[in-house]
Amino acid sequence: MSSPEELQDRLTQLEIKASFTEDLVDKLDLIVTRQQDQIDLLLQELRWLRQQAPEAGPAAVRNLRDDLPPHY
Repeated sequence: MSSPEELQDRLTQLEIKASFTEDLVDKLDLIVTRQQDQIDLLLQELRWLRQQAPEAGPAAVRNLRDDLPPHY
């Protein structure tokens, strides 16, 4: 059997681990929240870019000379 001092030490170590775990979970929650905000912003920008795209779509006829760099 363990002595009361050993049990108290084990309990203290578990409380310390629980405290560190709780802190880590709080930090990860903030990170996930920030990432979700970034994803939401990127989705808004993607919707805006799609609205700005020409309505003709990829099947539109393009002039290959429009793709030449300016020095040609």
